[in-house]
Amino acid sequence: MAKKFKTNALRMLDKAKIAYSIKEYEYDEDHLDGRHVASQVDMVPEAIFKTLVLHDNHNEYLVCCVPVLEEIDLKKLAKLAGRKNVEMIHQKDLLPVTGYMRGGCSPVGMKKQFPTYMDESILKVDEVAFSAGKRGFQMIVKAQDILTYLNVENSFEPGQVSVGRLFRCHCGV
Repeated sequence: MAKKFKTNALRMLDKAKIAYSIKEYEYDEDHLDGRHVASQVDMVPEAIFKTLVLHDNHNEYLVCCVPVLEEIDLKKLAKLAGRKNVEMIHQKDLLPVTGYMRGGCSPVGMKKQFPTYMDESILKVDEVAFSAGKRGFQMIVKAQDILTYLNVENSFEPGQVSVGRLFRCHCGV
């Protein structure tokens, strides 16, 4: 399948020989939220995940992936991650830290691999969409392929976050 562009995320999936498809959607600065993406890519919102980047009081980063219409409980995530507290990084810091812009952040292909937490609801869908690393593009992959690629451990850690539970990915990629 010929692709018009390659992002770090897509190059990493190609290198790992993980099949994916791309869904393009229209966006503007006022329409980067998950509800807009879900309305544009013809998938149920539960199968479209957003990638959130956070930091703790020592400015150490972590990544959390949850369905686009869900929110995370920062206190519970901090507890699960063994941190005193966590908060979203400032939008201006996203590009220098991850290599991605707001609305185009992917858990695959960041400048550095950070501890990553995934909502367990990903186990309920066959295919899942994440940003392809560029605004206006979602990469659709088999949920099991992305879990294997991110080296997700089999057992869940305690902690209720968002609608499901989060579990840590041991990202050695």
